[in-house]
Amino acid sequence: MGIPAWIWFVVAAVALVAGLGLLAADRAKEGSRNRERMRWAELRGWQFVEEDDRLPRQWSGGAIGYFGAQAAVNVVAGSTFTSDGRRPVFIFDIETEGQIPAVVVAVRCNRVHEVPLEMWLSSVPFQRQDMPEMLGPIGQRYAFADDSEGARKVITQELVDAADSLGGDVGVAWLENEWVLASVAPNAGPSRLERLLRDLGEIADIVDPFDEEYNNTPTPGRHWQAEEAGDIEPKG
Repeated sequence: MGIPAWIWFVVAAVALVAGLGLLAADRAKEGSRNRERMRWAELRGWQFVEEDDRLPRQWSGGAIGYFGAQAAVNVVAGSTFTSDGRRPVFIFDIETEGQIPAVVVAVRCNRVHEVPLEMWLSSVPFQRQDMPEMLGPIGQRYAFADDSEGARKVITQELVDAADSLGGDVGVAWLENEWVLASVAPNAGPSRLERLLRDLGEIADIVDPFDEEYNNTPTPGRHWQAEEAGDIEPKG
């Protein structure tokens, strides 16, 4: 005896309701994250845009490459003080296939890093296509760089200690172009992001100490500099 058609109808209806419920929950969560990030930016006097699909193209390593970031959403741009002075910063959610797998925090240095360096937690399945060469463990993390000799000049004990202090929710921290970046769990709130900003500021001071010739004018970064010139129009 076959299963009555009405049973299949009920099963399909239940699945549809469950799917709609999950979608509504996801949208509510995203709306809450959006409002929280916007309020945080306003309190700090920073800029906020809802979406910027060009921002992640500044980088290709770390969490950007691992998650295949397609756009940045809930983007905050501003500057923060470190022991060496004020540095520009970005905070944004990575969006990939409609999902948000991580939040990226970026602190800008004065100089371009000669050697891109990634520092992954050993508990993270960090393998991806075009992964840099693994150099080995450094403290609680594994170091990856294509220039092993150059990277070893950057990896001081001070840097290792600073990377260890980032926390177990920071899957990767990395140096790329003129930035120090890290990714943290997507549920990280403003207080956690504030702490991570301070920690990344310390790393920036280690790998890029200021000198007398540095022009200490806070600027958000190359991408938003172009935007101010009218070349980029963020969505928001």
